Parts: sequence; C-alpha cells; structure tokens
Amino acid sequence: MASLTHAQASAIAEPIPRSHPRSKPRSRKYAQVRARGGILWIAISGILLAGVVFVNVAVLQLNLSLDKTNTEQSKLLAENAALQSQYSTLVGSSAIQSEAVKQFGLVYEDPAAYGYVNLAK
Repeated sequence: MASLTHAQASAIAEPIPRSHPRSKPRSRKYAQVRARGGILWIAISGILLAGVVFVNVAVLQLNLSLDKTNTEQSKLLAENAALQSQYSTLVGSSAIQSEAVKQFGLVYEDPAAYGYVNLAK
C-alpha cells in the first residue's frame, strides 16, 4: 500500500470552501416577529373554527325547527283526514233523509213514479 505524505493527508482532511458564507445567526427581533406571526395564524384559525361551529349550530337549530314543523304538518294532515271522514258520514244521503223525515216530515219518492206534463203543446 502506498502511504500518503503529510501534505496529501492534510489536503484531504481540509474542508472544501463554500461559495457563500454561512448565514448570520438570526436576531432576537426576527424570532419575536416569527412568534407573533404564529400567534396570528393560531388566532385566525381559531376565529375560522368558531365561525364553522356557529354555522353548524345555526343549521342544527334550523333542522330542529323544520322537524317540528314537519311533525305539526303531519298532525294537521291526519286531523284533516279525520274531519273529512266525519263530514262525509254526516253528509251521506241516509243521514240527510232521516233528518228530513224527523224535522220536516218529508218522504223520499222514486223519480220514476212521477209523470211530466209538456206545456209547450
């Protein structure tokens, strides 16, 4: 094996010089500005999240009122159907005929039993 001379060994061990110098250590003011920026982003994110929560709560309240309205509507529809059924039984011809006989003494006669007179002749 070949041995290296002291000059060759030191040339290998020396670091290669960089084209740009190492950046200066950042100042304390810069660190404070960065910290304030982070706090600002946290505050903005918190405000946005609070807005999202507010919108979700508003939508939930609207859904609850819509559900209440739908329940009320179905109750009213059922009540209308019951009233229509009751009305149809009251308006039925047999109920009217019996009331006419009771109150006024009217009796139903078959229309085929009637004869008509033609007055045009």
